[in-house]
Amino acid sequence: MAKKGQHFQHYSKEFKMKAVKKYEEGNRSYHSLSEELGLRSSTQLKSWVRKYREGQSFEDQRGKNSKSENPFSGRPKSIFKSVEEERDYLKAQVEYLKKRYPNLHGEDGF
Repeated sequence: MAKKGQHFQHYSKEFKMKAVKKYEEGNRSYHSLSEELGLRSSTQLKSWVRKYREGQSFEDQRGKNSKSENPFSGRPKSIFKSVEEERDYLKAQVEYLKKRYPNLHGEDGF
């Protein structure tokens, strides 16, 4: 799990492809090749090789999930013209969540 303030290394598609080709062409282990390339873990190289063998893309997939059905996804509205407008917006969110998750709003008698 990522820790607060942790920075991640991002590698180009070209770098990933070069690393995979080096692994495929040679008799080197994931670990030794990862050390040579400066990767933090050999698991990363294993993942790239698996993707290459399965014909998957090296494209970065973060944040590219299929469109969410949640109307409140995306950048939240933060500037309201009045307190009443903000209240109405928040009420609409609550109503949506009550309909979406009826057993979570505490009206089931427990």
